[in-house]
Amino acid sequence: MHRAIKVLLTILATAAVSACNGRNGGEEPSSERTESDSKYVGLAVGNFDASEWYPGGQLGTTDNVSNNSYEDESPAVTQQGLSHEFLLGEYLFERTFNEGSGQFGGLGPAHVRSSCLDCHPAYGHGQWKDRYEANTSNSWGNGYLLVVYYTNGDSNDGPYVGEVTGMPQTMNSDPFLPPIDEKKIQLTWSEISSMESGLPMKFADGETYKLQYPTLNIPEEAFNTDPTPYDNLPYKDAAGNTYNNVGFRLESTIGVIGVGLIDALDQDEIRETYRAEAAALTTAGLYDEHGLNPGFWDIAANDFASSAYYHNWQNNATLEDGTNIGAGYDANGNFYERDAYMDGKLVKKFTYAMTRGSLQDGAGANAIWNITNVSRPDRPFLYTTNAWAKAMSGNADVIAAIKADPDSPYYADGTEAGIKEAVYELLRPGTNQFDNAYHNFTPEMTEEEFYNFMVWHRGLAIPRARDLNDKSVQRGKELFNKMGCASCHRAKWTTGSDNYWSPALNGGKPLPRFAHQTVYPYSDFIQHRLYMKNDIHGTWCRTTPLWGRGLSAQNTGRSDRLHDCRARNVVEAIMWHAYSKESDAYSSAEQFYNLSKEDRDAVVKFINSI
Repeated sequence: MHRAIKVLLTILATAAVSACNGRNGGEEPSSERTESDSKYVGLAVGNFDASEWYPGGQLGTTDNVSNNSYEDESPAVTQQGLSHEFLLGEYLFERTFNEGSGQFGGLGPAHVRSSCLDCHPAYGHGQWKDRYEANTSNSWGNGYLLVVYYTNGDSNDGPYVGEVTGMPQTMNSDPFLPPIDEKKIQLTWSEISSMESGLPMKFADGETYKLQYPTLNIPEEAFNTDPTPYDNLPYKDAAGNTYNNVGFRLESTIGVIGVGLIDALDQDEIRETYRAEAAALTTAGLYDEHGLNPGFWDIAANDFASSAYYHNWQNNATLEDGTNIGAGYDANGNFYERDAYMDGKLVKKFTYAMTRGSLQDGAGANAIWNITNVSRPDRPFLYTTNAWAKAMSGNADVIAAIKADPDSPYYADGTEAGIKEAVYELLRPGTNQFDNAYHNFTPEMTEEEFYNFMVWHRGLAIPRARDLNDKSVQRGKELFNKMGCASCHRAKWTTGSDNYWSPALNGGKPLPRFAHQTVYPYSDFIQHRLYMKNDIHGTWCRTTPLWGRGLSAQNTGRSDRLHDCRARNVVEAIMWHAYSKESDAYSSAEQFYNLSKEDRDAVVKFINSI
């Protein structure tokens, strides 16, 4: 039934988008096929190898290219006999958590969303929205997450504030207030009038394109924390840098398909990709201007920087058997203590900012906890801040509501002083929710549920490529490579032995495995800079994989791209790469600008086919 509901939602969303497409400008070229691809699938055609029909390899690709193709289990799941676990994990992803007890209970006390599906519509990329709205019936598809940081002027750079969580929460459970009141968030979309690079906003053939960007403001009165970020201005970091403003940016969620294949990529191949790009930039005399993030690549050593390795394993608690949470098993059942896996040399490759090295200790494994604040045996701590806990413990209305409810877990001895103390201790992130002096909660997600969720998350397939037999698509590939797009959006990779790390909570039980696959994600898994107006926080952003994105419209109802959904279609996404001449991709995007209408359409058709 849940699949049927989603299909209906997709149809409705698609109809709504079709009705208002006129405002977007830069319409996508027709997806009409010159000839059905059915008899060509699995065969070499034109400039495509036979393997390119299967972007996720034989173990990671589904033949389904319909409007529910993002939901499919990979052949690896089927072959390993994990289909039942996959479906149970899917159920967790799609269900709405609540504040009650029992199944799917335990939401909050502060949270980002109540369902994974809210942020990842039909398993895809978040959608463009004209307002930040997570706490209403209209939130489906709103993958927006807030970025709140200290800055100078309106810079994209600066440290995250500590008064709200890294993914700031705008939802709450009674009687508490949300850390940020979303009703007071001001989101404005503006269209640029001219390109900083000087390129006209009209192609030589007369076709125009439009570019939009978001401006975000959150006034001090929206923060229910003590102190607020504004109270700390001017802010001085540990290095002695001073910041005079609080800055805000939007980031949208990334699609979840194919993430297990990314986890399986061969790390030596990632290193060689860094080396190749560094060498090419050096040979061209561009490294000083367009080099790689020094936090990830040590150009002098020609190797990963020490900060490129992942060391963020959960380590604040132990399981019932005394096992440190940072411990886990590899795919062959070998046990590893914290940081012993790969000798502590696991390279980060997940999220825009490349903060995670393992899918099983990041991305969805983390999000199922910190988005909903649903606890589990290896996550006994709330995703909150001391500043929010202090504000709630000092709020007279909160204390009065709890005092009137003797059954509240925060009631303590019933005195205002006792309640205030219990609220602070139980809401702050340093308190073990299962072992404390005030109220011992029980884990809200079981070990079995989490295991099923990870089977699902790792096991999602990539839809096969489409229309590779089409001459226009073949021409698009030729141009894509000729313009240098493939230098960052690298097509072909091979997975390694996929001897993945899995947390001790899973007890060494198997997860879908993708060893020795030829895959086509169209990413180098390296960060670059585009220098867009109101750019991503930190300026550096991982190259987004392109595989399967051409099916976004029929799966989710929209084709929005880039980190904050500012690009409503492929053309807008490409032209944002040319907004500034400082952009690492300016040359490629400029070449696209100078193509004929027919060739531009061919490039777009290719990108939507892979």
